[in-house]
This record gives sequence, structure tokens and C-alpha cells, in this order.
Amino acid sequence: MKTRKKYKEIVADTGVTMIEEGLTVGTWGNISVRDPETDLIYISPSGMDYREIEPEDIVVLDLDVNVVDGKRVPSIEKQTHLAVYRARPDVNAVVHTHPLYSTVLGVNMMELPAISEDFAQIVGDKIICSKYALPGTKELGVNVAAGLGEERNAVLLPNHGTVNVGEDMKTALTVCHVVEKTAHIYIMALNIGTPHLISAEDIKAMQDY
Repeated sequence: MKTRKKYKEIVADTGVTMIEEGLTVGTWGNISVRDPETDLIYISPSGMDYREIEPEDIVVLDLDVNVVDGKRVPSIEKQTHLAVYRARPDVNAVVHTHPLYSTVLGVNMMELPAISEDFAQIVGDKIICSKYALPGTKELGVNVAAGLGEERNAVLLPNHGTVNVGEDMKTALTVCHVVEKTAHIYIMALNIGTPHLISAEDIKAMQDY
């Protein structure tokens, strides 16, 4: 099955963006995109500096975790990415980040509610904290897919990080930024009072725009 360089370039470029925008540190986190025409998954390699990753370093998998193209070892979290794609046909990009503020919520096993309009529109009514599972396991993938459900575009991983998804990489990156900004606001708001939550009716109205 033919692979496409443009998807490899998207994954490589997104890794640099993650580092430069403080969404992860070191080689942690991982990125993938799905080609909706072939269902092939383009995923970042394991253990490489994001600034050194070239398009030819990206690994291409099918939905059965078979390597179709690439000489590198695929991300340890490949099972999580594939679990998301199997469960959510609307998702064509997955970005697993290790950011500061949303990770704080995950450490406390807290949810992040829709306290801002941009969050309600692009992420969902809230994001929950999934059940814990060790990194790189099939169990983690099952827990992440369950935490996303059918409509939410992010989930917190306890003591780990955040998984963000979208119909394309641009959307998934926007979700990353909105989730982290909202987590920061929520933590600050909890420190000075009781955050006001947007009603379910208003959330639905905004999502229907």
C-alpha cells in the first residue's frame, strides 16, 4: 500500500511544535496521523529527539500494528494511538503530550470541566481522568479510548500526561493548546474561589454553531 510523504512531514513538524510550545520535554509524548483513504497510521519513532526527526524516521503502521514502512522503532504508545483510531472513525490525528497544568489535574485524578467557551466548542463538556495503566500497554489504549468516549477530544492520563485528538493535525494541536490553557485557568480559579461552570444547554448551543 502506497505511503505518503506529506503525512510523515506532518508528524515530524508537529514534534518540533510540541517541544517549542512547551507541550512536552525531552523525547516524551508521541504523535500520529491517519490517512483516511488507506487507514495507514503514521507515528513518531521511539526515543528520538524531536528536533532531529526527519520524515524518513516516521514509522507507518496498519490498524493491526504491522509495520508497513519505516526502519525505526515505532512509539511505545502505538497501542494507544491505534486503540483511539479503531474506536473513533472521526479522528485522524492523535497528540500525546506531557504538559504542566493538565498533568497536575491528572495527578490529582481530577476532571477538567468546560469553564471556557473555546473549550466547550472544540474539546467537549469536560475531559475526564482515565483509569491508570502502565505506559505502552494495550490496557492503556483501552482506558484512553474509553476516556475519550464518542465525542470528547481529550483525556487526562493519571500520573502521566494528556491525549488530544482531532479530525486533522491542526485541530488536534488546537485541542492541545486549549486544554492546557483551560487547565491553567481552572487551577488558578480554584485557588481564589469556586469556578463558574457553563451550563449543559449553553455548551450544546455552542457546539451546534
